[in-house]
Amino acid sequence: QVQLVESGGGLVQAGGSLRLSCAASGRTFSSYTMGWFRQAPGKERVFVAAVTWRTYTAYYADSVKGRFTISRDTAKNAVYLQMNSLKPEDTAVYYCATTQRRMSVAENDYDFWGQGTQVTVSS
Repeated sequence: QVQLVESGGGLVQAGGSLRLSCAASGRTFSSYTMGWFRQAPGKERVFVAAVTWRTYTAYYADSVKGRFTISRDTAKNAVYLQMNSLKPEDTAVYYCATTQRRMSVAENDYDFWGQGTQVTVSS
């Protein structure tokens, strides 16, 4: 089992920044990739970004490329999502998740999920 706890969400104006954190505990050695997903009201949960623990390979959804940066701290078992130039359409609940796969954008490939943190971007 892997436990994930997100933090750092909040309310921000368009153009602003937020940094989300995800703290992992438990059998973290079994995780190869950490990902961030988001779910806007009335919509399905979608992929945002992912990073591999060992090789530090990152991958982003086109909608956030150039604005968001994913990073990880292996010593702290933590993953971060730096979000800049936020837009109202970035408003969603953001979830971190882990998978044993090398890299995946598919929600179904991820085994463990956090409870989510709300990000609201006002116009």
